[in-house]
Amino acid sequence: MRLVRPFALSVFVFALAACAAEAPGWTYAPAPSMTPIPIAEATTPPGESAAPASGEPGVTTLQISAQNIMLSTDSLTAPADTAFQIAFQNDDNGIPHNIEIKDDAGNTQFNGEIFSGVDLRTYDVPQLPAGTYKFLCTVHPTMTGTLTVQ
Repeated sequence: MRLVRPFALSVFVFALAACAAEAPGWTYAPAPSMTPIPIAEATTPPGESAAPASGEPGVTTLQISAQNIMLSTDSLTAPADTAFQIAFQNDDNGIPHNIEIKDDAGNTQFNGEIFSGVDLRTYDVPQLPAGTYKFLCTVHPTMTGTLTVQ
């Protein structure tokens, strides 16, 4: 019993000294958050032309996003007879979306790549003649809007 007390006391003193050391051999870093980093909102109103997102001078880039199986706008406007871009932000984590453009007869004029979120795709849309077109997500056909080309 006499040996146990000094031994226990020396273990306690050693542990206390180890905890009081100024530079530990490791530090705790929390795991990265699974929360997506918010994307800055476009400064132009929904459906309006914005500055080129891809850095291509003179190219009209339309901004649209998907979140909670809904599109951020139901109307877009693009220039007639001029190729343009759609910067499509999919904010639905793990859910696939895309943008397809159809004419009044229901013929597909453009069909963008389907991709899962959270991610961004910039679609290069060929020139379209003036008119009104329907845009939609082919995966979720209830996600629709009107593209006015003028």
